[in-house]
Amino acid sequence: MTGKSGYFKKNLTADSAYLSFVPADLPPDLVILSDGAAVNLLVEANKRLALLDGLVSRIPDVGLFISMYVRKEALMSSQIEGTQATLEDIFDPFIDENANQNVADVINYVKATEFAVNRLKELPLCNRLICETHAVLMAGVRGQEKTPGAFRKTQNWIGGVGGTLKTARYIPPNPEDMNRCMNALETYMNRGETSNDLDYLIQTALIHYQFETIHPFLDGNGRIGRLLTTLFLMEKRILSAPVLYISYALKRNQTEYYDRLTMVRERGDYEQWVRFFLSAALNSASDAVETVDKLVSLRGINMTAIKNAGRSKNTLTRVFEYIEKNPIIEINKTAAALDIAFNTASNAVNKLCGLNILKPVGNARRNRTFIYADYVDILKNGT
Repeated sequence: MTGKSGYFKKNLTADSAYLSFVPADLPPDLVILSDGAAVNLLVEANKRLALLDGLVSRIPDVGLFISMYVRKEALMSSQIEGTQATLEDIFDPFIDENANQNVADVINYVKATEFAVNRLKELPLCNRLICETHAVLMAGVRGQEKTPGAFRKTQNWIGGVGGTLKTARYIPPNPEDMNRCMNALETYMNRGETSNDLDYLIQTALIHYQFETIHPFLDGNGRIGRLLTTLFLMEKRILSAPVLYISYALKRNQTEYYDRLTMVRERGDYEQWVRFFLSAALNSASDAVETVDKLVSLRGINMTAIKNAGRSKNTLTRVFEYIEKNPIIEINKTAAALDIAFNTASNAVNKLCGLNILKPVGNARRNRTFIYADYVDILKNGT
């Protein structure tokens, strides 16, 4: 069976026979966004992304905010895949000693994002970069035995636990077709601009759909596919930093997300997917703008309180800047990180508690931890 979005191909014979789906190359041969409401959605999504990018570039310590955004996207993207972890887990000061498999998945996503963003300065958005990023994502975690950093050489499928090719909900292209499809996708992502090109946000939606449909890895496809959206927007200079956490909206509408990808494959209906993706981008960007506003406001309030704290304000400022990077702290580790005496760090933490900036976590007497609760609560929205 052949349709606008591709065709089903018969593989093997007799009892071993199965049908894999081979997606049509991008761009699709049809008109996308054919009514005013959809066009307005595209315009608003672009405006909100421009606002977000401009806002982020003007805030103090932009690297800090980017770091927090990357952690939030890493957590939500991993949660879509079933990872059981919270933002507090990611900020745990004892993470090196306590990291479980779920937390390790998220930490690897953070590392993969940072790797890919830096690699994008040296390489175009190509299959080599995608594979190298996948190797970072899968290093030392679940799925590390599934050829990390290399496209699959065997057939994969999507289905329930213990499922088979016979019971699969979706079977991506076989390895030979997959390689051809990934080469075509690489070409599409790097082709020169023409007067007939679709808006970059629409192209981003199509690229994400195409990658998820090709499913070139044995594991980690969803996380790499969502990371691709940010990388493509950065490549095209729509974003200057990885500050769009698209998984915020996709996680809230997870069933619809998968259903709409399926509708493209089964019906060739690209437009409904593009509308959904644009809505997700708009909602995610709007949430990010609101988050930036809240974090900047919170920082201003707390810095004012610290400046009025008397002679200890210099030490308090150093500890405060540390907790912005590490919102859950332990005094020994804080003292070591800042190269100050334990008592100095302890006194500063007590004063920050008195200013309602820090709060103790639990009632432990040893290895006590403290949380920058207002800060974490802002970031936790959606997770």
